[in-house]
Amino acid sequence: MSAPTVPASGRPGFGSAAPGVPGQRPGHLPRNAEPARLGPERRLRSAFGLLGPRRERHIVDADLLAQLALPVGDDGLILGVDPNNQPAILGLCRPTRLDILLVGGTWLAQVVALRAAAIGARVAVETARPQLWSPMAQAAGGGQQCVTVHQVGRIAPQGPSPASPVLIIRDLGIRPPRSRLSPAPWQSVLTLLPYLGPTAPRLLANADVVGLQRISPQEADVVGKVMRLGRDDIASLPTLADSVALWSTQKHQQYVMTQPTDAETGLLGAARRMD
Repeated sequence: MSAPTVPASGRPGFGSAAPGVPGQRPGHLPRNAEPARLGPERRLRSAFGLLGPRRERHIVDADLLAQLALPVGDDGLILGVDPNNQPAILGLCRPTRLDILLVGGTWLAQVVALRAAAIGARVAVETARPQLWSPMAQAAGGGQQCVTVHQVGRIAPQGPSPASPVLIIRDLGIRPPRSRLSPAPWQSVLTLLPYLGPTAPRLLANADVVGLQRISPQEADVVGKVMRLGRDDIASLPTLADSVALWSTQKHQQYVMTQPTDAETGLLGAARRMD
């Protein structure tokens, strides 16, 4: 028995043509054969070059262009907030070396280390107290080794670059030895002193930025002479709260309150001056 046949339905693209009748055009092909002969570039334009709504262009007169401005703030590491509750920013990653001296506790130095890693810097800690730094270094970076801890005198050149700036933290007591690392662009150095020692006047005079947590009145007198602080600042240094520090250069002073994030508090604990 022969197989049953179904007559053409007459719908374009369906059924089969009768003998001697030209085949019907498949329904998914264009009716006009002209676009099929065009190159792929033309077809892409017709498919993806969708025209949006017609709107008038925004035109600014030439004399008004000078009034246009884009507010751009400083960039860097956020130390905390100033007395006006505005962000206090330290430009840490720069093409020239930055020497920072912090007279204070490990807590504030570790906050600086975590925030430096958060903005893309690699942090290398040279310390005689690895037990204070290793837990933080292991927890920083979410599994990436962005904070490393090194023994005294065993830190190797870090290879800083614009794409990979470096912060060296030296936690070596009140008499830190001279660093064996040569100064390099895109590499800043933070020296941590728990309190002032015999070498403090030299370190204070050579530092570009000095951070001062709470110190004794005698230490405040020494710092005041070297940094040329006013009487009010000298009197306030022995009374600073644990979360407040005076950040100073030879020309400017700024009180900054460091407010830890929840992650920083969970890792480092509450703000404190003493270790």
